[in-house]
Amino acid sequence: MLIVGSVLAGRLLSPLAQVIQQWSAIMNAAAAWVRLEQTLMSVPPRPKAMPLPVPKGHLQVQALTGSAPGREQAFLLGIDFDVKPGQVIGIIGPSASGKSSLARLLVGVWLPRSGKVRLDGADLHQWNKEELGPHVGYLPQTVELMEGTVAENIARFGELDMPRIQEAVHLAGLTDLIASLPKGYDTPIGSDGHMLSGGQRQRVGLARALYGRPVLIVLDEPNSNLDEAGDAALLNAIRVLKATGSTFVVITHKTNLLPVTDQLLVLVQGRQQICGSTAEVMAKLSPAPQVAQAQANTSTPQQHGAH
Repeated sequence: MLIVGSVLAGRLLSPLAQVIQQWSAIMNAAAAWVRLEQTLMSVPPRPKAMPLPVPKGHLQVQALTGSAPGREQAFLLGIDFDVKPGQVIGIIGPSASGKSSLARLLVGVWLPRSGKVRLDGADLHQWNKEELGPHVGYLPQTVELMEGTVAENIARFGELDMPRIQEAVHLAGLTDLIASLPKGYDTPIGSDGHMLSGGQRQRVGLARALYGRPVLIVLDEPNSNLDEAGDAALLNAIRVLKATGSTFVVITHKTNLLPVTDQLLVLVQGRQQICGSTAEVMAKLSPAPQVAQAQANTSTPQQHGAH
């Protein structure tokens, strides 16, 4: 009886013992919650301002310097360019040169350390985010989708405006995919879109960026997971929206997107190396005709010798 009583008592008291063991963690979590609440209360509310007019897409970047949140060291230094409505600027450069970080600054995800990102002359951070959001499209390098339907993700979990959703689907080349899904637009895609392939997630992310024909569209490696048909749809979408006045910033490693660009900016180790018209930048990046010819002449005898 003593043994049985001891076992039963141990089991009855086990939950209480666990609570005692975790009490320190519970108190720490409660204290952290209080500190967080105090910090949020200390931030003054954003003053109300007159709503700005609907932007047209004139993007100006002036002496922009940026660093990741919480880091002191700047990774982007002195970025300057000016893109008019209906123009496309391509951002190129080696890996880890700050291209994706620049994209985050351009859409207001990160705050600049110094300098300005202006949209139609107004500092991007002067805009009310709820007012600005519908006019900006952003496709990050790593596409993140929310648990919900295809239509909800494309419409950014706002009002399901089906004509706009269908237009975005058409521009992104998703029509065949939607037709193949069991519930069409109402098909759940699972957590982070795990029901879709990498290329399909990228196209849904592209449709989300194009939804409502934003005036400023920033695409970070938009065709990294696309096949030939996806590349063709992307090029067509850029041409169509460019013709209607949308401004594009396209970060890419692939040369097939360069023909639709009006300007090119070359980033190396966070610094702007060259910026200008696509033809001018490509001419500077390509070897001079005399050098190319000399290289061809010197390589010919070596090739014959090898044979």
